[in-house]
Amino acid sequence: MKSIVIAILCVLSFGTMSSQNKEFVVQVVLLAGQSNMAGAGNYTALDQSVKDRVTKVQDRVLVSNSGRTPKPLSFYLAKGHKEKYGFEEAFGPELMVGVVLAEKNPNAHYLLIKTAQGGTALYGAWNPEWTAEKAIEVEAEGFKRDLKLYSNFVNDIKENLKNLDAQGKKYKIIGMAWMQGENDAAKEVSALSYEANLTKLINGIRTEFKVNEMPFVLGQINSHYGKFPAGPETVRTAQEHITHVLKNVAVIKTTANEPYDDFPKHSDKVHYNEMGQYRLGTAFGEKLLQMQNKK
Repeated sequence: MKSIVIAILCVLSFGTMSSQNKEFVVQVVLLAGQSNMAGAGNYTALDQSVKDRVTKVQDRVLVSNSGRTPKPLSFYLAKGHKEKYGFEEAFGPELMVGVVLAEKNPNAHYLLIKTAQGGTALYGAWNPEWTAEKAIEVEAEGFKRDLKLYSNFVNDIKENLKNLDAQGKKYKIIGMAWMQGENDAAKEVSALSYEANLTKLINGIRTEFKVNEMPFVLGQINSHYGKFPAGPETVRTAQEHITHVLKNVAVIKTTANEPYDDFPKHSDKVHYNEMGQYRLGTAFGEKLLQMQNKK
C-alpha cells in the first residue's frame, strides 16, 4: 500500500511541475538491449546510501519498462531471478542512469523508456529490417523468433511521448543507452554483420524521432559463449569502431576476460551483479552528461 501511495505522489509531482512552469521540459532517455540491460542487479544487496540516493530523486525520475505505465525509479520484480540468483528485487542500468542525471540536474524531471529482452540478437529480434528468416537463423526456438523488438521499442517510445503530449507536457529526447551484443557474438553471421546492423538501429531511432544528433552510448560486451570463438572480439571491435564512424556515439569499454573486476558479474560469468550494474549505470549516466555538455 505504501509503495502505491509513493507512486501516486511521484506521478502527481511530475505533472504539477509542468503546470507551474511553462518552460518545464521532461528529459527523455531511451534504454534498450538484452539481459544486461534488463538487469540482474540485486537491489536488496545495495548499500543503504545508494538506496537513499534513489529515494531522493524518485519524484523526478519515472521509468516505463517494456511499454508499461511509467513508475518512480526503483527496482523491478524479476521472478525468474529467484531460482537462479536468490532474489526478486532486481535492477538494470536505468537505476543509476536516473540517479546520476537527476543529481547533476536537481531541477530537471526525467522519463526513462526501456525495452529489453534477454537472449536476443541485433541480427534477429532487434533488427530494424526484421525478417522471419533472419530470426530463425539466430534466435532460439520459441517466442523469441517472433519478437520484433525494434518496432516494439519504437512503439513504446511513441506511446510514452503521446501520453506526454496528452498531458500538455513538453519533452526532449536527450540520449540513448544500449547494452546488447552477447547473442550476436555467438554466431558468425550475426557477429560479422553487427556494426552494419547497429548503424541501422542508431540511424533508425534518430530518424524516427527527428533527433539526428542524439547521444548514443553503448556498453561493450565481454561474455564468451556460442559456436563462433572469434565472436566476442568481433563484436567488441565493431562496438569501438562505430564510435569513429557515427557522430555522438560513445562506448563504455570493458575488460575482455575474467575476472571482470571493472564491472563484476554473477557466477554465470555473463550477467552483471549489483556492483556491476551500479557501475554500468553510473558510467552510462556520466557519459550521457559528458556528451550533453559537449553539444
